[in-house]
Amino acid sequence: MGEINLLYERELHEECGVFGVFNCPKASELTYYGLHALQHRGQEGCGIVVSDTEKLTGVKNEGNVRFVFPESVLKKLSGIHAIGHVRYSTTGGGGILNVQPFLFRHGDGDFALCHNGNIVNSQVLKQNLERKGSIFQSSSDSEILAHLIYQDSRVKRIAAIKEALIYLEGAFAFLVLTNDRLYAMRDRHGLRPLSIGQLENGYVVASETCALDAIGATFVRDILPGEIVTIDKDGLHSDFYSKDTQSKICAMEYIYFSRPDSDILGLNVHRSRKEAGRLLAKESPVEADIVIGVPDSSLSAAYGYAEASGIPYEMGLIKNRYVGRTFIEPSPALREKGVKMKLSPLRSIIQGKRVVLIDDSIVRGTTSMKIVEMLRQCGAKEIHMRIASPAIIAPCFYGVDTSTYEELLSAFNDVEAVRQIIKTDSLAFLSMEGLKEALGQRDFCAACFTKQYPTHLYEHIENANKDGKF
Repeated sequence: MGEINLLYERELHEECGVFGVFNCPKASELTYYGLHALQHRGQEGCGIVVSDTEKLTGVKNEGNVRFVFPESVLKKLSGIHAIGHVRYSTTGGGGILNVQPFLFRHGDGDFALCHNGNIVNSQVLKQNLERKGSIFQSSSDSEILAHLIYQDSRVKRIAAIKEALIYLEGAFAFLVLTNDRLYAMRDRHGLRPLSIGQLENGYVVASETCALDAIGATFVRDILPGEIVTIDKDGLHSDFYSKDTQSKICAMEYIYFSRPDSDILGLNVHRSRKEAGRLLAKESPVEADIVIGVPDSSLSAAYGYAEASGIPYEMGLIKNRYVGRTFIEPSPALREKGVKMKLSPLRSIIQGKRVVLIDDSIVRGTTSMKIVEMLRQCGAKEIHMRIASPAIIAPCFYGVDTSTYEELLSAFNDVEAVRQIIKTDSLAFLSMEGLKEALGQRDFCAACFTKQYPTHLYEHIENANKDGKF
């Protein structure tokens, strides 16, 4: 069998990635490399806004970083401070108007803003702001913070930001850039990651530490839940907009979203995934000839499973890395074809073998079914699927595109029913206890596995709960 086209690379789509630099020569170039390192978090659009200490200038467009920012464009973005953003649309959908950073011109001072996450009370806030005269330029929930900041322009910017953040509920990591300051902030639940690095006399802020490494920055620390870090000519300044905080980092950051070379709250992503695979082998052993992983986020877990089980690891699936996303075709139909990723099986490795197939999660099940079918056609004798996370039984409202129960295969089916649907010989998920151990007993948000949400969900409950599952 040849290659199989998948409409999307995987079944989950990442939320977004943010990157900022302060007091660094050629800030736009550093931001370019930082965004390139975060490209896995969003490929629909990207943007950069720079400050030369007197004015803000920005460029953004649909497409990936290399497409939007050729060298000729970067040269026009002159400044020593910058913020950048890579986007996968969640709330508000796609389109150029929703590509960030947003740049706002105002008599009290211009600023730019970008955001990773999802504001769960966005509709309520937007309606209230529109009643007061706010006019929104996009359908993105990220723009809400800007309008909240401008509600009272008489106070200092940091005070306005603190006041605005109090109204927001949900998951967010925001960067705000003015002519001479960079503000970085996390939601009070700590759902989305945000780290600070240092580069010579300047500072760097990024969604993942892999982006700090990409430009040679030294990791300083993670921004804390509910914290606002101000970076100016005098260095770092810390403040908190809320004392009611908790550390509930999204478990999917470890399981799927983040790059394996990133560290989140002191834990390396590759190490946590490998440990999840090792524990999965102990919880759900099976007699087999080879272990293979679904590229790329499942490979670490596959290594761990093979190591713990003693079953040889093999590269049974190859991802074509040269079929990327493209945004230059004129029609949506052609554009859709341009974003299709391809997986190729190694027939000589798979044929006649009892295969343990490791994946990080099952969401809608469509990708799993296609991969299993592909392996069958290549002559796999048996296929035993092992998932390096618990079953996803509930929607996510914090920046992941699984907002209804209807999208989730495990929401209405037990393990045996899912096994029959995807047509494997056996199926097992990592237990919640195993996931906790793999993540070093850290506290984390596991709402998609448990239905226990760390925030109130506002209007999202009605939209997700058409079948009375809450």
